[in-house]
Amino acid sequence: MWTKLSAATVPEVERFDWFNDVISHSLMPLVLASERSADFQADAAALDLGAVQVSSFAYSHVRSRRTPALIRRGDPEQYQLSLLTRGRMWFTQCGAEAELAPGDMILWDTSHPFEADCHPGRGTLGALVVQLPRTALPLRAGRIDPLLGRRIGAESGMAAILAQFLTSLGTHGSACSPEELKRLGTVAVELSAAVLAQRVDAYRELPAEARARALRERIDAFIEHHLGDPELTPALIAAAHGISVRRLYLLFRDGAESVSATVRRLRLERCRADLARPELAARPVHDIAARWCFGNAAAFSRAFREAYGISPTAFRRAAAQAGPPGGAYDGP
Repeated sequence: MWTKLSAATVPEVERFDWFNDVISHSLMPLVLASERSADFQADAAALDLGAVQVSSFAYSHVRSRRTPALIRRGDPEQYQLSLLTRGRMWFTQCGAEAELAPGDMILWDTSHPFEADCHPGRGTLGALVVQLPRTALPLRAGRIDPLLGRRIGAESGMAAILAQFLTSLGTHGSACSPEELKRLGTVAVELSAAVLAQRVDAYRELPAEARARALRERIDAFIEHHLGDPELTPALIAAAHGISVRRLYLLFRDGAESVSATVRRLRLERCRADLARPELAARPVHDIAARWCFGNAAAFSRAFREAYGISPTAFRRAAAQAGPPGGAYDGP
């Protein structure tokens, strides 16, 4: 579960000092300054994933420096990978310099000095930070150091999958059990390692299990993105990822369902979500089914009833009586 803290619980004149303490204890000691120290705003939250910790921050303007003296005072010996979700940031470490916008990532090492200047614009800057012990990354020491202080774009590929994963932790992490969070910690390490290794042409140095998990994450994201494509078959999925169909089946072998069953379930979930949307109330059920590649209305109705214990029409009626769904579909 997320452990949350807010400057709103602290007297206004103490909020900036409070935030300084939060950063020093949750990340590492830093020298902080702010143009908004008199009316500082900040919220922080942490999610313990066992091997790693993910932290969420929202705060007013801050300039930060990590000096050699502060490193000697306290060093968690971590790589920290941050995803900027709101505002802009300038960052420099080890001679590299980067300007970041929302959706960008940046990697730093707590054992080296750095400087940063955060510009939230209106409101507060938002960031998610993954704290990765250097010993947890399945790469030899120093292999990813060329990435320190450099912008990592998350517009596509593995970086986009990692960004989506981190964002989803913010939404759904509190609902996970301790054992699930531990497994998610393994996923966080392996996804982070895959993103960083690709950037320094070291992907094949990752353990086979880590590469397989990263490939599975890419395939899952590809399936989600192409659910409306009637040509989405195991052969297409395998070809899009440069693997054989047999290799694709093996990736799904240890899971709860096959690749075809996964596609079918996700399409049913999209149908269920659409049937609950008030703005689609006038669209016939068979049109919604066809949108998600169920061409036979009778077969779709049977599949929906088997999955959810209710017919599509009855589900739509019950959803309308219950009122607006209040968000994206999150399970049966």
